[in-house]
Amino acid sequence: MSAQQVDLLVGGMTCASCAARVEKKLNRLPGVEASVNYATEKARVLLPEGVSVEQAIATVEATGYTAELPTPPARPAAAQAAARAAAPSTAHAAEQADTHSATQTDAQGSAAPQTMRPGAQPARVGAAGPRAAGPRADSADRGAAEQASLRRRLIISTVLTIPVVAMSMIPALQFTNWQWLALALAAPVAVWGAWPFHRAASVNLRHGAATMDTLISVGVLAALGWSLYALFFGGAGMPGMTMEFALFTAPGGGADEIYLEVAAAVTVFVLAGRYAESRAKRSSTAAIEALLEMGASEASVLRDGLEVRMPAADLVVDDRFVVRPGEKIAADGVVVEGGSAVDASMLTGESVPVEVGPGDAVIGATINVGGRLVVRATRVGADTELAAMARLVEQAQTGKAEVQRLADRVSAVFVPVVIGLALAALAGWLLAGAGPEVAFTAAVATLIVACPCALGLATPMALLVGTARGAQLGILIKGPQILESTRRVDTVVLDKTGTVTSGRMSLAEVVAAPGESEAEVLRFAGAAESGSEHPIAAAIASAAAVAPSVESFASAHGLGVQAVVDGRLVLVGRPAWLAEQWAVEVPAASLDRQAELEEAGGTVVAVAWDGRVRGILSVTDTVKPNSASAVAQLRELGLTPMLLTGDNERVARAVAAEVGIAEVRAGVLPAGKADVVRALQAEGRVVAMVGDGVNDAVALATADLGIAMGTGTDVAIEASDLTLVRSDLVAVVDAIRLSRRTLATIKGNLFWAFAYNVAAIPVAMLGMLNPLVAGAAMAFSSVFVVGNSLRLRRFRGR
Repeated sequence: MSAQQVDLLVGGMTCASCAARVEKKLNRLPGVEASVNYATEKARVLLPEGVSVEQAIATVEATGYTAELPTPPARPAAAQAAARAAAPSTAHAAEQADTHSATQTDAQGSAAPQTMRPGAQPARVGAAGPRAAGPRADSADRGAAEQASLRRRLIISTVLTIPVVAMSMIPALQFTNWQWLALALAAPVAVWGAWPFHRAASVNLRHGAATMDTLISVGVLAALGWSLYALFFGGAGMPGMTMEFALFTAPGGGADEIYLEVAAAVTVFVLAGRYAESRAKRSSTAAIEALLEMGASEASVLRDGLEVRMPAADLVVDDRFVVRPGEKIAADGVVVEGGSAVDASMLTGESVPVEVGPGDAVIGATINVGGRLVVRATRVGADTELAAMARLVEQAQTGKAEVQRLADRVSAVFVPVVIGLALAALAGWLLAGAGPEVAFTAAVATLIVACPCALGLATPMALLVGTARGAQLGILIKGPQILESTRRVDTVVLDKTGTVTSGRMSLAEVVAAPGESEAEVLRFAGAAESGSEHPIAAAIASAAAVAPSVESFASAHGLGVQAVVDGRLVLVGRPAWLAEQWAVEVPAASLDRQAELEEAGGTVVAVAWDGRVRGILSVTDTVKPNSASAVAQLRELGLTPMLLTGDNERVARAVAAEVGIAEVRAGVLPAGKADVVRALQAEGRVVAMVGDGVNDAVALATADLGIAMGTGTDVAIEASDLTLVRSDLVAVVDAIRLSRRTLATIKGNLFWAFAYNVAAIPVAMLGMLNPLVAGAAMAFSSVFVVGNSLRLRRFRGR
């Protein structure tokens, strides 16, 4: 038995340190290599010979979490093929049953094929196979349940907490026996609302670990316990009790005060943070889902000369299917009949469609923009290029190092230290001869003052203000771990089409032959091209203000068009086509200019009538107005820009020179883009990738920081870490600046959130802490955190 790689669904993880602990335990198995992703709740495990899947699952469960293999897809490709082979007669009978209605449709002149669905299933399908039960479905169901539970706890806890905080902080609201109402409202929050933290802390305790959950649980229970002691055994339960402010109190005096508002407020703050985190986790597989949605859902398969509509997932190798203009190609294959232009920009980034004919390979999910094609399927289901790209995105997401939340990193040290100090206070007072009440009060006060009230606001408040300000500027930030990446980025890789350039073909220049008028050349060219759907033709036709009447239009796929305009035969196409097919040469006076235009990255077509070339046109993907300025500003931030594109070297170099980029990587396909990013990372660079197409999704997921232009595809947006609503490269500069500023604010908030608590710990250990003093200190720290975060509203974009 050789080594095998498996993916396990891991349940019960509540923070990044949980994932680290599971990963550490798995890697202790002999020869095992494991990577645990907290965001996707998956463990990718390489098991050597002699270590079984059951052993890996048992190890995870022994660590205190659940693990299981994903549910396999409902209908694998092999099963589909077997089913098709086993019952060909059924499909054939269904085809014959519909032949009569199909013939009637054809007789009426309809171009659409008849719709027959032998063995069709109601499942949602895509180029990568049926969207049925599987690892993503399992994870989504579990994530939805978790999010619903957190949302319910958050809403109910918030409603109960608001009056508790109001009564505790505003003396005018402290009516007779108010404290008992506060207890009735706060107890469910501290017990039921905070139950996820209590449960996680219990698991951590059984395995000798302490995390943020430990601190939250201990702090909430200590605050509740102190309050119960004060109410039932101290003087806090007496009618008419009020909480008066005093900086210090005698040792043990805190037993007459209650601290219910802290128990409830901390629970609400942390629940809010966990709910936001849960929503982010549920979207972690959205890039893969969006990729699968790109595939064709149905295909027109040829059966005995008839077209049969069936789910694309039911295609098998060697099936022949028809693709009409505007339709998506259902699977990877080879053209066996017809010629057309195929928009493959999702794979190559090329803004100009690729001309294909018999014998040419085509990729599933690309779009046929020209004529009718008959394609023989060579790769279907999970073997297609689209499915492979989905796997690459998933692997990139799983392999990306998870950045632990700053609060978790600090709490890994802070929690055990605080617990140790509380025990030291308890032992110290008992050894000093003080009573148990004094010792217990000092110990509990030490725990309570360390309870992370402001810490609960530190990250979400800065994120709330920072992301809101970013949204106003057209910048969407996905989470706190993204901000840490921006601080370390030193290289920015820019996709060309749709990012640095507009992604749309436009007429760049008209060069008339000697004695001809540029306006006349454009007028005739625009008229001839008006009958074509090719992007180059559309660019020329839209640039021509007035188009004369056109007759006898004909197109030579990938070469050019001919049409009779105002009684003249007008030819528009590649200069080589005009020379070989029509014996019309470009004048020598225009050849030098043609070479210059092509060197600058333009696509040149010639325009001829009456047997002579009257001029040449250059069509190009234009650079966005602010791209050069944005590149200069990236350099000012200390970043190195690089252009990465699937386009050819000549075009890429021309665009790079125009915007001021020195490093260029051209002719790179999607998997190759991710390889370039990994190569840069291997050199020690921290890479940000900026793109907008499906072809950029893998690289966006692989990069340390993925930035998607919001005008791009859903796949690119979901695979990225930052999304720019504006299709403006200057927004990249603003995004990095805002992210760095927000991260600095979060760090400042975390420092002061801990600083206020740490400063009060010695007072608590001395048994002199009044709960109201701690409440005031924590309230002040919260006010500071809010005020510091609100400063982000003054951030200005360039």
